[in-house]
Amino acid sequence: MSVPDPERSTGVLCYRSYAKLNLYLDVLERRPDGYHDIETLFQTVSLADTLKVSPASKDITLICSDAAAGSSIENLVYRAATLLREQCGTRQGAHMVLDKRIPVAAGLAGGSGNAAAALVALNELWELGLTPPDLAALGLTLGSDVPYCLTGGTVAATGRGEILRPLEPLAPVWFLLLHPELRVSAGQVYGHPQLIRSPTPSDEAASPRFEAAKAALANRQWEAVLHNAMEAPVFSDHPELEQWKNELHREGCRGALMSGSGPTLFGIFDAEADAHRVASRIVGIQTSVARCVSKGVERNPAR
Repeated sequence: MSVPDPERSTGVLCYRSYAKLNLYLDVLERRPDGYHDIETLFQTVSLADTLKVSPASKDITLICSDAAAGSSIENLVYRAATLLREQCGTRQGAHMVLDKRIPVAAGLAGGSGNAAAALVALNELWELGLTPPDLAALGLTLGSDVPYCLTGGTVAATGRGEILRPLEPLAPVWFLLLHPELRVSAGQVYGHPQLIRSPTPSDEAASPRFEAAKAALANRQWEAVLHNAMEAPVFSDHPELEQWKNELHREGCRGALMSGSGPTLFGIFDAEADAHRVASRIVGIQTSVARCVSKGVERNPAR
């Protein structure tokens, strides 16, 4: 006999979407479609937002705990819901409540993760029967990070970031995240005059530097892994970020980096206690301590 699902019986589904870090990020040449190719190593961590969805007669509504995430029509959760309904031809509605913990425009793919959670949750709520590849294809129209956010874990990504190659799970480490009160536009960073773009390989093989970073990741040789081509342009506009990164190094982390287009910075620690100890010593900036997780979106996670 199957065990009753308490959330399904009440009509409310709860999903958690996890933040992502870029352990390595190189920007390659601009593509004909206007995007840039990238080479990156993704890792999801336990800092998460929570999305609850429930059925509604016909309307799609959204309540978000963070006004910075935008109004309904601007929020990626709302856009994901309307896209899914249009593509599948359903007239069903949904009421959605998004509890934000991941900062907005912070280089953590919080919005993309929220969109991924909405696609998965509404596919279940509306009983649409879409497959993971179906959801990934829809997600890519919302943002380059959405396909990864649907899967999560330790992944090497190329193309726009949507060509995903799962790697061996990262051995347990802890991340201390620093959250400056800044918002950085990824689009502006891609157009920054100080951004150095690496040549795109002539074939489908990864660049030697990326291959070396993947090999080093398996052995946690952080000095050979951590790289972000976006740091130089972002640090030139916000030198305080480089100072915070240097502070993480002074506090003894295994390595430190800016994630994505920033401004979030992270330091790597072997022990949770060390991450919390350093967090307690850092003043003047919001911090989070997070561990590796193997998923991007998780339904009704254990509390």
